[in-house]
Amino acid sequence: MVSSGVAGQLTQLVFGLLLVLGLIFFLAWLLRRVQQAGPAGKGQVIELIGSRALGPRDRLLLVQVGNEQILLGLSPGTITALHVLKEPVEVPGTSEKATPEFAQHLLKILGKDQKDKK
Repeated sequence: MVSSGVAGQLTQLVFGLLLVLGLIFFLAWLLRRVQQAGPAGKGQVIELIGSRALGPRDRLLLVQVGNEQILLGLSPGTITALHVLKEPVEVPGTSEKATPEFAQHLLKILGKDQKDKK
């Protein structure tokens, strides 16, 4: 009689665990679908051309706004326009969005390429 109570509790525990895991996978799938249905990268007015880390918390960003390219300095709590370029910098492969190195490596590991998003 004691063993049937333990078996019932174990079955209930396993069922609850499977239900929670199924809910997590469903929400991850739903989130991925919602993100894909969001606004596409086309038609964006502001585009990140390049980024360079200067230190652990400071970065330089090259941003395309319309026909102008602006060099921005980022530090904690501050964004400063450093220079507006008179001639746009030609970056090889500008059709590909600038992505941090870790994100690019992660996408490569997962088998998803930036070109697949287009």
